[in-house]
Amino acid sequence: MITTDVQHCGSSILLSAKGELDEDAGTALRQALDHATGDEGDLLVDLHGVVIMDSTGLLHLLDLHRRAECLGLRVLVVGWQPQPQQLMAHVAGIPGPGSATGERYALASFRRLIEDRAQRARDLADFGVESLPRS
Repeated sequence: MITTDVQHCGSSILLSAKGELDEDAGTALRQALDHATGDEGDLLVDLHGVVIMDSTGLLHLLDLHRRAECLGLRVLVVGWQPQPQQLMAHVAGIPGPGSATGERYALASFRRLIEDRAQRARDLADFGVESLPRS
């Protein structure tokens, strides 16, 4: 389960998330932009409180990012915890710990890569094939 706190701070929206970023997180993340006025310039997503993420949660985060960009918002995701970074590294096929996937997330090409691969992993999970570690 995930909880979110959305604050409007001048020209920015701050979204703080806590809990598990998984299949159930979609609604909470979609609602984060419900009150965007179009006057904001930035969306800051704070993941300090997200210690577990699965491939579906990653897809929800990527969807939030895409929707924010469609509203003209610049997106910055901070506070990447070890397991979500490891999941992204695994999805992207980047070997070893400390792969700096949190920093790479800022690159559109990296987001497209992990989105394609996370979608594939979720599709496999729908057929009962576990392809990504949760922790």
